[in-house]
Amino acid sequence: MTVSDAIPSYEIINAETPLNSEDRTPETQPTKRRKKKSIVWEHFTIETVSPGCRRACCKQCSQTFAYSTGSKVAGTSHLKRHIAKGTCSALLRNHDHNQLSPYTARTRGSGAGNASDTPKRRYKSSSTPFIIFDQDQCRHDIARMIIMHDYPLHMVEHPGFVAFVQNLQPQFKMVTFNSIQGDCVATYLMEKQHILKYIEGLPGRVCLTLDIWTSSQSLGYVFITGHFVDPDWKLQRRILNVVMEPYPDSDSALSHAVAVCLSDWGLEGRLFSVTCNQALSNVALENLRPLLSVKNPLILNGQLLVGNCIARTLSSVAKELLGSAEDLIKKIRDSVKYVKTSESHEEKFLELKQHLQVPSERSLFIDDQLQWNTSYQMLVAASELKEVFSCLDTSDPDYKGAPSMQDWKLVEILCSYLKPLFDAANILTTTTHPTAITFFHEVWKLQLDATRAVTSEDPFISRLNKIMHEMIDKYWRECSLVLALAVVMDPRFKMKLVEFSFTKIYGEDAHVYIKTVDDGIHELFHEYVALPLPLTPAYAEDGGAGSHSKMEESPVLTDNGLTDFDAYIKETTSQHLKSELDQYLEESLLPRVPEFDVLGWWKLNKLKYPTLSKMARDILSVPGSTVAPDSGFYSKSKEMDRYRSSLRPETVEALVCAKDWMQYGTLEASNALVQMIF
Repeated sequence: MTVSDAIPSYEIINAETPLNSEDRTPETQPTKRRKKKSIVWEHFTIETVSPGCRRACCKQCSQTFAYSTGSKVAGTSHLKRHIAKGTCSALLRNHDHNQLSPYTARTRGSGAGNASDTPKRRYKSSSTPFIIFDQDQCRHDIARMIIMHDYPLHMVEHPGFVAFVQNLQPQFKMVTFNSIQGDCVATYLMEKQHILKYIEGLPGRVCLTLDIWTSSQSLGYVFITGHFVDPDWKLQRRILNVVMEPYPDSDSALSHAVAVCLSDWGLEGRLFSVTCNQALSNVALENLRPLLSVKNPLILNGQLLVGNCIARTLSSVAKELLGSAEDLIKKIRDSVKYVKTSESHEEKFLELKQHLQVPSERSLFIDDQLQWNTSYQMLVAASELKEVFSCLDTSDPDYKGAPSMQDWKLVEILCSYLKPLFDAANILTTTTHPTAITFFHEVWKLQLDATRAVTSEDPFISRLNKIMHEMIDKYWRECSLVLALAVVMDPRFKMKLVEFSFTKIYGEDAHVYIKTVDDGIHELFHEYVALPLPLTPAYAEDGGAGSHSKMEESPVLTDNGLTDFDAYIKETTSQHLKSELDQYLEESLLPRVPEFDVLGWWKLNKLKYPTLSKMARDILSVPGSTVAPDSGFYSKSKEMDRYRSSLRPETVEALVCAKDWMQYGTLEASNALVQMIF
């Protein structure tokens, strides 16, 4: 009998087996009722088998054990053994041998309990549920935790983590780096099966974005994200692959990565466009475009398959502008550092600002040179406080190198070039799902500003003009077609905004570019009529091809000599029938109401425009940016950290993709882990 068993225990009489008054004896009548605290009473009831004799009955298997005879009360050790040591036959039947008992005695200290440890008394509320420990479930949860929070796989071998887990549950068998790596890959594979079924059931095509990450080992990682419209007409995105490319600068790297993605997800013939995070060389384009065109025999012969990333373009322009005034910006940054790195200096600066009554409410801060927007905001704030800086040397003799008035004038000019870039990028990064329509609005304004730039003899202004015009014009020429097609699919704008924008930019030559867009939208529509989309379940629900009229499907009359008449009617009528596209373009524009849901409009009008709605769904899913909103201002391409670079490529892909999929909700999947051996 243990120490805890020697403590007298008075029970609350079990309601299912009440004790009659005649059964109570002076020996069994307690002087004070006291609730049992031993955990075993969650699994046993007390039954009276004869006057003065009671036995403990197991709730699981109904086996009875001695409890009290007369005034002698048995301990609870034998009851604990029945539950904790696995001798209960019902528990053995209900739970596999890997699952351990709900009660195990522990010792303080190391937490690594074993059978020889002296059991300590455990106080447990009667409301605590019966919990069976599951080793496999715990491993599954650790794998998901590592994926969700980007924890290093080696954490399972860290002494601190091992001690914590062993104290929390001594019976958990600790896992190694290799085993948890296998668990993470297994979790990824389970999630991937559901994503595969999800993508197979999509009603339309898929657009891809390629975001190339570098590494200190000169390896490249191509993050491939799929963008599409789901059956409920909502824009969705999922990271599909992370492909390691040993030679990322080669002209075949991206075409190889895309080929891997197409094969992996069965997207041959279902790809609509590709957007890259950087401008591609002509050779890389020639390698990529034919590969996609062969697998996609429509979509304007591949004209929409390659586009540049607007966020990267804006960042590249901003980086060039800032680089052209590097010495000037360093002078401003040093002045800001002088103020912000010393509390006494900042106090003097604020006192002087108040004395001069400078109205600016901006605060100085040191920029992060990896994010160009912070450099722009630093320059704007410092420029508004230039009067304070100009007078600071008089009140603070330690302040040297104050920018001159000419310097501040150049800063203002530079900020005037950076502002439209900042405004455009800010809209793209704050919009939840920016569409190609949003990109068109911002880019055409930048292109208009670039074309209107006044030629200046000032070398500084001339240099800024050249950067803006060359880089924005290059992007506009490469991507204006796909952006304009998206605008046509917006019932608030259609061809009218395209005509207006191109006229503003090109003047008398605008008709050439407008005709290109008009021809493109009509050619694309005819391709959709001739080559219907794959008949996925969601597509079939929308009516299949849906572009053929009921008159074509009806049987031709052959009696009464009317066969020739029917052919005549069909021929003459078809000359006057307008296509869905022409009907749509000729209808009045919708009012430009705020928060207009263009995809929702096409969902409501898919019966009216069965073929055009399918085309609109694909065009409006084209992403203009390859980066997440929180990365829209980065001046450099992202770099894979040393830890991730040291992992196997398939492990990196599993960790990145599974984390992305988990944020959209847990898919129904078996908790049983597939054993992956490395």
